Amino acid sequence: MIAITNATGFKGDGTKLENVTILVKNGKIEAVGHISVPEGYQVFDVNGKVITPGLIDVHTHLGVHEEGVGREGADFNETTSPFTPQVRAIDGLNPEESGFADARRFGVTTVQVMPGSANVIGGEMLVLKTVGNVVDEMIVREPSGLKAAFGENPKRVHGPKGKMPNTRMGTAAVLREQLIKAQNYLNKLERGEHVDRDLSLENIAKVLKREIPLRVHAHRADDIVTVLRLKREFGFDLTIEHCTEGHRIAEFIAKHSDVRVSVGPTMSSRSKVELADKGWHTLGALAEAGVPFSITTDHPVVGIEHLMTSVILAVKNGISEDLALQAVTLNAAQHLGVEDRVGSIEVGKDANFAVWNGDPFDLRNKVEMTFISGEVVYGG
Repeated sequence: MIAITNATGFKGDGTKLENVTILVKNGKIEAVGHISVPEGYQVFDVNGKVITPGLIDVHTHLGVHEEGVGREGADFNETTSPFTPQVRAIDGLNPEESGFADARRFGVTTVQVMPGSANVIGGEMLVLKTVGNVVDEMIVREPSGLKAAFGENPKRVHGPKGKMPNTRMGTAAVLREQLIKAQNYLNKLERGEHVDRDLSLENIAKVLKREIPLRVHAHRADDIVTVLRLKREFGFDLTIEHCTEGHRIAEFIAKHSDVRVSVGPTMSSRSKVELADKGWHTLGALAEAGVPFSITTDHPVVGIEHLMTSVILAVKNGISEDLALQAVTLNAAQHLGVEDRVGSIEVGKDANFAVWNGDPFDLRNKVEMTFISGEVVYGG
């Protein structure tokens, strides 16, 4: 049991905390307010510091794309087929990869880890805490979605092999065919017919039954529109990942009121054609249209230590501090469907905090302590 006293900072929902006490018991936030500390609580006095919820990166390849390891640590793209819905990121994840320590050092306490974007359907993903050495004990939500990808990557990887997709038409066709196969599979099961178990179709069926969303890598505006067309056709839950040209069609995206987007890694270079119009202006257009967004590093494309750097640059480019911080706290939690657990400093949620030595929007300041489930995992 711990008590964090004299806590001033950001709640994560756009409101502020002013000199409050936060009580933590069994890894959960027990109370928040101007209250006395009961006996038996270990006290952390953060007077003069700034507290935020633990930061959340909604789109990473932590542990499945290990930094500086090469092929031995490249477990994020199963490129032997254009569609691999049967694979699961959890089975290729090394929780002791160095990026997790970087995450804790920079106040990132929750991440979504997903397959890469080489395939039209890449496999299942999960949400986990950034501390631990057994991935099964770190899970917040698993599976948290099924990865799909549009645009240049699937074409580049599979077209030269003489396989679909070789065009954007082919990418949409591959996804549509697999969704229809999964629909037929479900219909047979519902009619009580015998079907051989098919792990690929089972995982796609989770999307059709809206148990998990389809999370689709899409940079270019036309790819985003195609994804939204498929959503309307099949009725699945959807998040758009990257949304680089979202500013061009922000009003159209906003018509799909249940669609959330992640934006980034905006700090990266323009390494391919579909990133030509990359910039912080995307966030401003989405905000103006009312599209809920999160900010991501796409680690290791941009190191996870720069998640808050990205937030600061968003503010520098016109996003309010409150909205930018929500993009890596409560809005990010809602993007992942884990807002009941993380994303804000509220009673009943996991006790995940970052304690900063000053204003977190000043790049000169740093995290002094990171808490996950009420335990100090960095600093202290």
